[in-house]
Parts: sequence; structure tokens; C-alpha cells
Amino acid sequence: MAEGLRERKKRQTRQYISDVATGLFIERGFDAVTMAEIADAANVSVNTVYNYFPAKEDLFFDRSSGMIDRLARWVRGRADGESAAVAVLRELREEVEAVSPRVGLIPGYARFMRVIEEAPALRSRLWAIQQEIQANLEALLREETGAAQDDPLPALMAGQINWAHHAVMSAIACEMIKGRDPREVSREVLFLLDEIEDLFSEKVLNYAVRGLE
Repeated sequence: MAEGLRERKKRQTRQYISDVATGLFIERGFDAVTMAEIADAANVSVNTVYNYFPAKEDLFFDRSSGMIDRLARWVRGRADGESAAVAVLRELREEVEAVSPRVGLIPGYARFMRVIEEAPALRSRLWAIQQEIQANLEALLREETGAAQDDPLPALMAGQINWAHHAVMSAIACEMIKGRDPREVSREVLFLLDEIEDLFSEKVLNYAVRGLE
């Protein structure tokens, strides 16, 4: 269904407020910026800001919904004969090899991460997002494998896969904060992905293979 004029205007307003807020956060720090200042800079009312973003953290992590579903989405789209862990490792390799902004391989990412480092509320929200990523993946694995609710395996597998994703994202953030070239970081993280795969047991690498009876 085509997007209507009203929906498009709402989406554009939401994005504009988010972009203005992000600029202020990077310039002055998360804690130093108020919702009223964001509203003033975006030329909207404070109520309008709250209508789109119930909390200030929602402004900073405006694109968190796509991040929360990332691992489950990758596993859901895996090819026949591919396991859950192998699918995630493959997707990560493709993103890293492409020097993709989606995994933080972009100039300016250091400023974004420094804002998080300096704000306890953002670090807490990031932790919560990571838990949601794992919970979504566990739910998908449980559904696709038909595991019982008291079966611990989907949770254990989701934890292992989420650890790999977190390790890659943390390594990228750590190096990008140093102001390094994204292409250099990409090459190093590809070696890290090889190390991560070597650490996985055969049970993890062969769990939830699509098409396997």
C-alpha cells in the first residue's frame, strides 16, 4: 500500500526531530540537552516531540527497532541447508566486508559512540536493546525448532549467536573510537570473525539448519 500524504509528513517530521536531536547530542552531550531545547531547535512544540518520542533515549536510538530484529531477521532469511549461527556469521561478514555504516564502519561513528560512553542512561538503554535482540532470536529459534518452553537449548543458542554479534560490534566501536580508517578496521574484523567461528562448537554451527528434518 502506498504511503499517504499524512503518513509521509509524520514520518518526515519524526525524522527531522530525530536528526536535530542527534546533532545536539553530538555537539553538547546527551545529558546537557533537554527535550525543550530539542523542540525549540526543531521548531515544534515539546508535546510534539513527546508524541513521537516518549523518552529522550528514544531520540538517540531512533533506529533501534531495526537493530532489535536484526539477528532474528538474518536467521529468518537463511538459505536452505544453512544453520542459524552460520547465517548470522555470513551476514556479519558481508556487512563488514562491504565496510557498511550499518555495523558502524563509517567516519563520524566515534562521535556517536562517545555520546553513549558519557551517558549512563544511554548505556543502560543499549544494554536493554541487546537483551531484546537476544530474546527475539530465542523466540524465533524456539518457534522454528518446535522446542518446548522448558527446553533451554534455544536460549543457549541465542546467547552464543548474540555474543558473536556483540563481540563484532564492540570491536568495531572500540577501533572506530580511536579515529581509525573504516577500511582498516573492516580487514581486522574479518579476521576476528574467523576466530569467532573457530570458537563455536559443531553443535552451535549445526543448530537449526533450514530444511533439515
